[in-house]
Amino acid sequence: MNEGSSPPALRWRPLAPLLLGAGMVLLLIAVLTRNPVPLFLGLPLLLAPVAAASVGPRANPPVEVALTVEGAAAEVRLEGTVAPPPDIDARDLVLEFSRPSGLMGEATPRLDASPDRVEVHANWVASEPTITEVDAPRVAWQDPMGLVEREAVVSMRPLTVSRYPPELLRIGAVRLERTTPLPGETRSRRIGESGEFHGIRPARPEDPPRLINWRASAREGRPLSNEFDLDKTGDILLLLDARPTSLGRQADERLFSIARAAALGISESFLTVKARVGVGVFGEFLDTVPLATGRTQRIRIETALKRARLSSVAAPPERCAIAARRSFPPGLTTVVFSTLADDASVDLSPYLRHRGFPVVVLSPSPLPLLAAASPLSGADEALAGRIARLVRRNRIAQAWRESPAIDWDDYWSLGQFVDFVRRPRIRRVG
Repeated sequence: MNEGSSPPALRWRPLAPLLLGAGMVLLLIAVLTRNPVPLFLGLPLLLAPVAAASVGPRANPPVEVALTVEGAAAEVRLEGTVAPPPDIDARDLVLEFSRPSGLMGEATPRLDASPDRVEVHANWVASEPTITEVDAPRVAWQDPMGLVEREAVVSMRPLTVSRYPPELLRIGAVRLERTTPLPGETRSRRIGESGEFHGIRPARPEDPPRLINWRASAREGRPLSNEFDLDKTGDILLLLDARPTSLGRQADERLFSIARAAALGISESFLTVKARVGVGVFGEFLDTVPLATGRTQRIRIETALKRARLSSVAAPPERCAIAARRSFPPGLTTVVFSTLADDASVDLSPYLRHRGFPVVVLSPSPLPLLAAASPLSGADEALAGRIARLVRRNRIAQAWRESPAIDWDDYWSLGQFVDFVRRPRIRRVG
């Protein structure tokens, strides 16, 4: 608090007005009946709130909150302490915690109070991959009788809780294409045996005849060129489709939360091995985090993913492709997170590929959520599940016509995606 600011008023607890009202009634009875007995009974009730306010702190007390989040896989343990100033008994503090969204378990953490501090213990479970925050608790001083309270000053930043499939911890070992040279590197002006063969790509108008791969062009029926370049590794773009689908707002929110957690896990794994990672969130417009590496980039990506929200407007997919080409170099290994719940989400990959981005689609399946919320039972539930699986399989097949697609139905396992990305051929599809 600033030195010139006046201390805020106390907050009266519900019991204080009752005591004041009872004291005023007794005082009125004493005046009307001219009997001192009600007066003697009412004075303590009137003076109790005033006395409770006088024994407490004169200003908002500063409170030191030290919390940590531990645990692995789906387990989330919150441990820490809350310490008031020396002149305040910690047992007079009232703490209010809110359980983060996406976690299950104890609604209220266990509190062990001693005269100098309050120990906090909470055990939560993430039912599915998630990225969320533990907000700072509300701390207030309260008198022993519970008549008045004063808000405490808590200086604590929200704690990030991220839980994603453990396979993502080792996916960073995959060698990725680097689309631009690093500082100090130059491209060889000679093309041929002195360079390193990287692959075959569509021919450009400026390609010389000696760069054209005539045999591959004859097989494909279109001009194709050999690509000789420096060793490429370390560029990846994570693109999240945040447009609404026909599944409904609640299902879209849960699936988008799962996708955000997976994107954070993939980015952390590649950033650990000094790779460059970029992130895009496409709703009405494309919000991007440019390609970079290092600890600062991890903070940028984590902040962007925590703030990412579903859009209320379903923008056309070509807008995403045009914006991506303006923000990122073509040829960048691109992982698209999309539910593939309708035609609009399936159409995103072709536009990105036409703009030069080799796409791999990681699709969180809505089937587990729909099965859990189904009101059917018995044979009807089995039939509905079979139809839903057939529709889902058809969606995946449609996506495979343009780009490789991974059906992610077990939210705590991404082994299939990790094994798929390790195959070099998928990074140059088409």
